[in-house]
Amino acid sequence: MGPHPAVAAIRLAVRRVLHDVLTEHQTDPTTAAGDTPHGPLAPLVLVACSGGADSMALASALAFEARKLPLRAGGVTVDHGLQHGSDLRAREVAGRMAALGLAPAEVVAVTVGREGGPEAAARDARYAALDAAAERHGATAILLGHTRDDQAETVLLGLARGSGIRSLSGMAAVSGATRRYRRPFLQLDRQTVRKACVAQELAVWDDPHNTDPAYTRSRLRHEGLPALEKALGKGVVEALARTAQLSRDDADALDTWAADAETAVRDEAGALECAKLFGLPTAVRRRVLRRAVIAEGAPAGSLFARHIEEVDRLITGWRGQGAINLPGRVEARRQGGRLVIRQG
Repeated sequence: MGPHPAVAAIRLAVRRVLHDVLTEHQTDPTTAAGDTPHGPLAPLVLVACSGGADSMALASALAFEARKLPLRAGGVTVDHGLQHGSDLRAREVAGRMAALGLAPAEVVAVTVGREGGPEAAARDARYAALDAAAERHGATAILLGHTRDDQAETVLLGLARGSGIRSLSGMAAVSGATRRYRRPFLQLDRQTVRKACVAQELAVWDDPHNTDPAYTRSRLRHEGLPALEKALGKGVVEALARTAQLSRDDADALDTWAADAETAVRDEAGALECAKLFGLPTAVRRRVLRRAVIAEGAPAGSLFARHIEEVDRLITGWRGQGAINLPGRVEARRQGGRLVIRQG
């Protein structure tokens, strides 16, 4: 008799990602040759584990699948220090990962700042810690437990921000500058992942922040999405996840077009020519402008659609207006038929 269907589903999802990681590792010219399976030079894959159902299911699937492949598997749990006893809970999670056979099974404590709000600050601290852990251990990849439900929530949050199809594209299955982050569960719903934990009798911890109405994502999860499902039917989550993939494909194509167009709209000195910018489709032109503003020092996370629209009006609605002030002390102005963007 085979494993429970939910357990089989999470293992298959992880197996596919691990095969991708191995294929990329083997074709990487910097990879050392001649190492033995599970030896010190075999690729290391880490799981980011909070102790919740999603990440514990992911940790269990990684431990199970890694034993059959020429790679090593470990885990990291991040102690955000935001709740009483979080250090003890993090050590318990590390112990559970070690019991599954993951090594290293490490706790990393972080200090969460305040920039961008509590949710964004915690996320920034967490990813910085995971990046540092990957560098420290030489990990090839880090697995994250985001599910299809998380993807639907992310799409709705992007829709509320009104910042274009890149926001609607949600989370990528593979992300990070070095393709470090992998999300095997994006096609699985949260209920399937929880069933896998029950079937394997995995101890899980439910973060009270996930039900705290003070957090935007929590309100969306427990109030917003149920209301949408009541009004529109049970297929909302799946439809939103599909929207994310379609939006990502479109956004990737437009980003590629903008990258190619960027050199064509500059003069010999590298300045942006307003007449050439004007000739681009709006979606491409605004991407060129966004890239140029970020290149001059504007923080991407603080740069919203309304900022780029103001800069765009220097191209399409020129009436002699003055300079546009942007995040990061960056300034954009039109001067002699050129768009000048510089940090003040």
